[in-house]
Amino acid sequence: MAVMQIHGAVALVTGASSGIGRATALALAQRGATVLLHGRNRAALDEVADRTGGTVLVEDLVEPGAGRRLADRALAAAGRLDMVIANAGVGAAGSFTTTPEDLPARLIAANLTAPIELARAVLPGMLAQGRGSIVFVTSIAGRTGVAGEAVYAATKAGLDAFAESLRLELHGTGVRVGVLVPGVVATDFFTRRGRPYGRRRPRPLSPHAAAVRIVRLVETGRAEVYLPGWLRLPVAVRAVTPGLYRRLAARFGGS
Repeated sequence: MAVMQIHGAVALVTGASSGIGRATALALAQRGATVLLHGRNRAALDEVADRTGGTVLVEDLVEPGAGRRLADRALAAAGRLDMVIANAGVGAAGSFTTTPEDLPARLIAANLTAPIELARAVLPGMLAQGRGSIVFVTSIAGRTGVAGEAVYAATKAGLDAFAESLRLELHGTGVRVGVLVPGVVATDFFTRRGRPYGRRRPRPLSPHAAAVRIVRLVETGRAEVYLPGWLRLPVAVRAVTPGLYRRLAARFGGS
């Protein structure tokens, strides 16, 4: 039996204009959820809204207080939130020493501060109703580190730690917290970060595959799901034999 019933639930999906967020919004709507669609691209969000019957909420999560504002607007539009899929994020690739001075603050704001603000704002309502689900989309970069993506990896590691700590804090309340830990997914993320994905292996997986796993996280209340599942292996190697992992990463790493 599912921990969270999706049919009839109200879900906020951040970053719903494309990629994983768009696929997740479509999957939730197909299962009977009412979806609130967050993003920055109004035209793209309108297209998703046409397919899902969802409500569009445009907000730039880099801006101060954006997470709180988004939560307030979502609650005003729907009256309640049963689940939040915190998927939106900003990437950046390149040498840390040549990174524009304002970029780290932007990544921290969008990838870490905004999801924390959002969770803080929606949790009182979820706790009052005795049920809820928050899923954070993190990254394998946050679990292993990636050369050329130091700040991005740091923000995702912070989000990972926040999600795990919050999950422990909310044990027994009926509110579940989970994370999707994706590797390479076929979205515009790599182009937007400033460096397209250039490796032959691993091959990018579809946003739909990520959406299927997010739905599973919501329904089961599991703590985490890797995409693909074998990504557990490098994380385990790093934990057990960090020296070996670093030698291998220095030789074969990069994206």
